Amino acid sequence: MTSPDSPAADSPLYRPLRIRGLELPNRIVMTPMTRTASPGGVPTEAVAQYYRRRAAGGTGLIVTEGVGIDHPSAMDHPDVPNLHDPSARDGWRRVVDAVHEAGGRIAPQLWHVGPLFGAMRRVDDVTPMRPSGLWGEPGVTSYSQEYVDRSAAPTAAMTESDIAAVVDAFADAARTAVDLGFDAIAIHGGHGYLLDAFLWSSTNRRDDEWGGDLVRRTAFPAAVVRAIREAVGDEMPILYRFSQHKQQNYTARTAETPEELGVVLGALVDAGVDVLDASSRRFDAPAFEGSDLSLAGWAKRTTGAISMAVGSVGLGRSLRDGRLAGPTVESVDNIDELERRMGADEFDLAGIGRLHLADPRIAETLRDRRPLPEFDRRRHEAVLT
Repeated sequence: MTSPDSPAADSPLYRPLRIRGLELPNRIVMTPMTRTASPGGVPTEAVAQYYRRRAAGGTGLIVTEGVGIDHPSAMDHPDVPNLHDPSARDGWRRVVDAVHEAGGRIAPQLWHVGPLFGAMRRVDDVTPMRPSGLWGEPGVTSYSQEYVDRSAAPTAAMTESDIAAVVDAFADAARTAVDLGFDAIAIHGGHGYLLDAFLWSSTNRRDDEWGGDLVRRTAFPAAVVRAIREAVGDEMPILYRFSQHKQQNYTARTAETPEELGVVLGALVDAGVDVLDASSRRFDAPAFEGSDLSLAGWAKRTTGAISMAVGSVGLGRSLRDGRLAGPTVESVDNIDELERRMGADEFDLAGIGRLHLADPRIAETLRDRRPLPEFDRRRHEAVLT
C-alpha cells in the first residue's frame, strides 16, 4: 500500500485495480522479456529468485517471459521455458510460490512463434506454422538477410488439423497454469508471431473461415481466447498482447483506422479477454493521424476494456533504437506524462520492461520519486539479479 505521506500518494499508478477475481495493489506491470535462461525449458531456482525480487519490489503484476505451449514449432530455442514437461511444471511451481511468498502476483505469457520459428536458432527438421505459408511481406524485413535466406522461404499453409492442435495446446497450457497457482493468463498475440500472423493481411491470404476480411482474420486468435477462457473459468483474468508493428517489419500495421482496430480488439474482448496489452515502441506515441491518443488509449476507447500502455517508460529510446545506438539507454523522466494519461483514463495499467531489469524495485523507485536508472544492455539483458 502507498502511504498517505508518500510522494506518490495521489499518483494513479498506485491505485488498486480489480480484474475479475484478481486484486492488484497498483497499476505497474512487469512486461514479458525473453531470457533463454531455463535450460531444457525448465525454470531454475535462479529464475524463481529473479521474479521473486521484482515481486518484493512492489510490482503489482508480473508477466513472465514467453512460455512455449506444447506444440512442435511453438519454440525454437531449448532454453525458453515451457509449461508441459513435468520438470518444467515443477520449476514453475517454485516460481509461483516464490512470487506469492514475496506478496506478488504472476501470469505466464503463453507463446507460439509461428512464422518466426528459426529466428533465435536454426532448426532444420521442424516446419513453421504459418497461416498461408508466408513469412512476411516480400522484400520487406527487419531481420538480417542471412535469416531471411535460411528461414523465409514459403511453406505449406496451416491445415484444419494444425489449427485445432494449436488451439488445444493453448488451452492445455492455460489449464496447467491454473493448476500451478498462477494468478492470470497472458497471451502473446503480437509482433508477427502466430496469432498476429492471422491478423496481418501480408501473412494471411487464406480464403476460408480463417482468412479473408479483417473479421475472418480475427477468427483464429478469438478461437484461442475462447478455448483459454473455457479452460480457466470465469474468475481468472486474461491479458492479450497485440501490436501494430511486426518483427518482420517495424512499419507494418494491422489496423489502418480506429474502426478497424475496434473490429479486431472487440472480437477478442467478446471471446474473453480482460486486458488489452498494447505493445508499441513508445507508450505515448499517437496511434492514428488526427489524434494524440496512444494505441492503449484507442484500445480502451474502441472496446471499453481495461488497457495497458507499454513502450519506453522511463527511457529515452525504444528497444530497437537502443540496440542500434549502443548498449546504454539513458533514463528520461516521462513518468509525469504516463501519470497524466492514466489519470485522464486514457489507459489503466503501465507496462514496464527494461527498467525492471535495471532496478528490481522499480515500483518503489517510482513511488518514492527516486532517480530513474539507465538501462545497460551488457549488464541487464541476461540479468539474473
